[in-house]
Amino acid sequence: MPKLSQAPAPHQGMSLPTQRTESSIPRDESGRWEYPSPQQFYNALVRKGWETPEEHVETMVEIHNFLNEEAWEEVKKWERRHGQADDIHLARFKGRPGEMSPKARLLLFAGWLFPSRFNTEPPFDRHDWIVRRPETGEEVRYVIDYYSAPPEPDGSPVFSLDVRPALDSFGSITDRISVATEEAWSSFRKDQGSSSKERPA
Repeated sequence: MPKLSQAPAPHQGMSLPTQRTESSIPRDESGRWEYPSPQQFYNALVRKGWETPEEHVETMVEIHNFLNEEAWEEVKKWERRHGQADDIHLARFKGRPGEMSPKARLLLFAGWLFPSRFNTEPPFDRHDWIVRRPETGEEVRYVIDYYSAPPEPDGSPVFSLDVRPALDSFGSITDRISVATEEAWSSFRKDQGSSSKERPA
């Protein structure tokens, strides 16, 4: 994680915890990544010029940590296709909130054309994660788009993640085509099954 101060920000009105939480995401053979403390998280928001109510920061950190744990589980699903899920490391990452991925742009355009079928809102964040496969030394870039979804009836926030290998290597392109084909075939078989049940005897 970036080096972030644990000191209160100027004009900060309430104290925030400085304890950091260890993630489940391996950084290398010797340890895991640590998430920023609420104070560090708040300092990062202030540095970026994002106005955030201080009393909501701890909840935001919990959501941030939860989403990244979910993203790592999605990365491991992709890596299981190569028998690598148990040994991979997150070598480094980069937040790119102001840069929409090509897929996000395509989906946003699809939402404009077919608002009942596709999301009409852009992702609120994007990360690029570089995952290392220790057995081969290969590094694979993953793109993660973070979306907000309609809240639960009680007002609880809902999020969705689009995690996939970037289309910058032959292996990643092959994986993306294979998964897209599998999903399309599964959807087709599901639709065929539903149609069969609806036919009169």
